[in-house]
Amino acid sequence: MSKRNLIPVRVGNLTLDGRHIHIQSMLSVPSTDIPGSVAQAKALEAAGCEILRAAIPDKEAVALIPALKEAVSIPLVADIHFDYRLALESVAAGIDKIRINPGNIGDDGHVREVARACAARGVPIRIGVNSGSVEKEILARFGGPTAEALVESGLYHVRLLEACDFDQIVVSLKSSDVRTMVSAYRMLAARCPYPLHLGVTEAGTERMGLVKSAAGIGSLLMDGIGETIRVSLTADPVREVYAARDILKALGYPTGTPDLVSCPTCGRTRINLIALANEVEERLKGVHKDITVACMGCVVNGPGEAREADIGVAGGKGVGVLFKKGQVLRTVPEGQIVDALMEEIEKM
Repeated sequence: MSKRNLIPVRVGNLTLDGRHIHIQSMLSVPSTDIPGSVAQAKALEAAGCEILRAAIPDKEAVALIPALKEAVSIPLVADIHFDYRLALESVAAGIDKIRINPGNIGDDGHVREVARACAARGVPIRIGVNSGSVEKEILARFGGPTAEALVESGLYHVRLLEACDFDQIVVSLKSSDVRTMVSAYRMLAARCPYPLHLGVTEAGTERMGLVKSAAGIGSLLMDGIGETIRVSLTADPVREVYAARDILKALGYPTGTPDLVSCPTCGRTRINLIALANEVEERLKGVHKDITVACMGCVVNGPGEAREADIGVAGGKGVGVLFKKGQVLRTVPEGQIVDALMEEIEKM
C-alpha cells in the first residue's frame, strides 16, 4: 500500500492508486513479427502480466496495437522515442498508455499535440527517464547521471506535461546502478504526486538481474514507494513476470499464488530435498491460491518449525510426512510425495 498522496492514474481497466502493485513486462519479439508478438503477449498474460508494453519504432509497428488488443485483455503501452507522430497514431489505434520522454519528441507544440490527443482518449503518459536519456545540460550540471540528475530530468518532463494541463502521468527513473535507482525514486517520491513505475534498467541476466531488482524494487516497496513494477531481465519476459511476482510475494503482498518455504538441508536429511523442492516449485506454477507450502528435510524442520504453513511435507528415510498447519495427515513413500502434496492442495 502506497504511503504517498497520489493522483490516481487510469490505465485501461486498471487504476494506479497505490492499493495494488501492478506487474509489467515488455514484448521482446521484433515488432515486424505480429503473430510472434501476439503469441508472446498471450503467454505473458497467462503468466500474470498486468500491463504489457510494446516497442513502436516506426509507422508499420502501429499495426501491432489492434492485433494485441484483440488477443489479450490487459492494458497495452506503446513505447515511443523521438517521433511524436507515432504517439498520435498509437493513441488513434486504441493504445491504453504512452511511454515517452516529452523532451525528445520535438518542440513544445509536439508535446501539446500528444497531451491533447491522450487527454481526449483518456490515455495516460509514462515519462521514462533512464541514465542514458538525461539531457546534456542536466548531466553537465550534476556531473553525470546521478540520482539528482535523474530526478531533475523527470521533473523537467513532468513540467512540460503539466504546462499542457495534463496530469495523467506516471514517472520512472531507471538506472542499472541499484543505489542510484533507489536514491532517485526516494527523492522523486517526496516531490511528485504521480504514480511511480519501478525498475532497475539493464539489470542483467536472470540470476543477477533478479538479485538487483529484488534489492532495488524491494527496498522502495518496503518504503511505501511504487505503484507498478517491471523486472528487466536478459531472458524470456515470462521469467520477468515470475520474478516480479516472487518479489511481491517475498514482501507479503497478495499475489494469488502459493509461497513455497523450504529448508537448506543438513545432516539429518534422508531424502533428496533439493530435487523435491524444485519439483514442487514447478508444479505450484499452475496453482492460484494464496497459501504457504513447506518442503522440509526432516521432522525437526517439518511440522515443528513450519507449523504455520498451510500445507507441507517433512522428509524421513525414504518417506514424506504430509502435514497441515502443524498437524500430521499421513505418511507416503518418497516417490509419491509430490503427487500426494498436490492432491491435498487441490482440496484446499
